[in-house]
Amino acid sequence: MVGRIHSFESFGTVDGPGIRFVLFLQGCPLRCQYCHNPDTWGSGGTEYSVEEVAERALKYRNYFGDKGGVTATGGEPLLQIDFVIELFSLLKSKGVHTCVDTSGIMFHPDDPASVEKHKKLIEVTDLFLLDIKHIDDEACKKLTGQSNRNTLAFAKFLSEHGKKMWIRQVLVPGLTDGEDSLLETRAFIDTLATVEKVEVLPYHSMGVVKYEKLGLEYPLKDVVAPTKERVQGAKKILNEGRA
Repeated sequence: MVGRIHSFESFGTVDGPGIRFVLFLQGCPLRCQYCHNPDTWGSGGTEYSVEEVAERALKYRNYFGDKGGVTATGGEPLLQIDFVIELFSLLKSKGVHTCVDTSGIMFHPDDPASVEKHKKLIEVTDLFLLDIKHIDDEACKKLTGQSNRNTLAFAKFLSEHGKKMWIRQVLVPGLTDGEDSLLETRAFIDTLATVEKVEVLPYHSMGVVKYEKLGLEYPLKDVVAPTKERVQGAKKILNEGRA
């Protein structure tokens, strides 16, 4: 089994618990306006076998130990779900904690084959970092080019199967920071049984240089980062609901 990998990070601290070995898989069906990794969108990347990636990750086991592990992110890692399943199966046999950072966009609740594939995935994945791009479907389509239907269905799927998840919300001024939408997101989270944590990720424009190198126009060039007060307010709503 061969996967297309964009890059590796050997000492990740923001992609799950503890210190993580992080692999960024190539390819993504979303076009999030705030994406800071547009270089992961296409079909490039370098091919690695499951064994090569596992060997590379296990070299850092003394660093991530029992409190950390390996995280697959992207791009959208589940665009290469077969590779992730095989890799995580190997890592789990070595006692490694596994985590997927995903939008859930590849989960198709009405497709039995997709459901079965994701059942295999959750058997070898300890934690999911689920990115809810926008709780409103039409707003999500404008923001990412895709509906949020699969994302929300995947959240329910994880909850129903007892899989731990962290919900992530990128806070973009004027796009994802409205109080009503944050409250609606909180109400949705309340329907899930296995959410361990809710993270608010403040928007930043550090990916602009990548757009320039790729000859792409950055869609949010006039948007500034949210204030600390706005971030704290969003965290309060998403973790507690209305005061």
